[in-house]
Amino acid sequence: MNKQEFLKKLEIELKIAKNSAHTLKNYIRLNSQLLDYINKEPEQITEDDVKLYIADNLSERSAISIIMFLSAVKYAYTSITKVDPTAHIRRPKREKRLPVVLTKAEIFALLEALNNKKSRMMISLVYATGMRVSEITNLKINELDFDDKIGHVRQGKGKKDRIFNIPLFLISKLKRYSEIQKEFGETYMFSGRNGKQMSDRNVQKVVKNAGVKAGIKKEVHTHTLRHSFATHLLENEVDIRKIQELLGHADLSTTQIYTHVSPEELKKIKSPLDVAMGR
Repeated sequence: MNKQEFLKKLEIELKIAKNSAHTLKNYIRLNSQLLDYINKEPEQITEDDVKLYIADNLSERSAISIIMFLSAVKYAYTSITKVDPTAHIRRPKREKRLPVVLTKAEIFALLEALNNKKSRMMISLVYATGMRVSEITNLKINELDFDDKIGHVRQGKGKKDRIFNIPLFLISKLKRYSEIQKEFGETYMFSGRNGKQMSDRNVQKVVKNAGVKAGIKKEVHTHTLRHSFATHLLENEVDIRKIQELLGHADLSTTQIYTHVSPEELKKIKSPLDVAMGR
């Protein structure tokens, strides 16, 4: 079996298992890179080959990059050759990094830096709902219920549906824009050029450029807005289980990272000395 046959089989396996387009793209890319670097037929790949690739190409990368690579290779080989060359390779521990969070003032500055009305409306919705970039690009007009002031994320990460509240200040703008989109026969709320679905990369570029223009010194991505949404809700004393539902997290422990991020939450913690002294 040559490389192309192997990758085609992998694509079929991923599609049958209903993996996301993002997972499909990454798993095929990572396995292709391994085969190109080692320059062997797929069935000849060994544990030592996988280790060599990691040592030469991923040793300076984050732990999550190595873990993702090993997951991609394991999936491919257990599905196709039924032999796992990663079985005895120790996975590195994930680094514990706190997410970057913007202050509310930085959020307003970011939105003000968006001169294009469509971009401002789209990025405002991302922050106001905590949507992932793939969820905003997949948002369809018929998934917005302006009467009930809610929207639906269909088949988000983990193949889960969830609802979100449409912010009151955006309802009239979104409704008008949706009417325009309908007149042009569009399906997606925020379509790209020639009516096609907008790419995740384009949305990321819009956010990054706005962050630079606003003079924000932090790394700003669409996921930064999601982190900020969750943190600001926590600062407003919204119950963490409700935040979990709004974010679409399967596990509460994923949401709990924001309890370690929020400066307002940390300020609530009294020193044991102050408690002992009755202050």
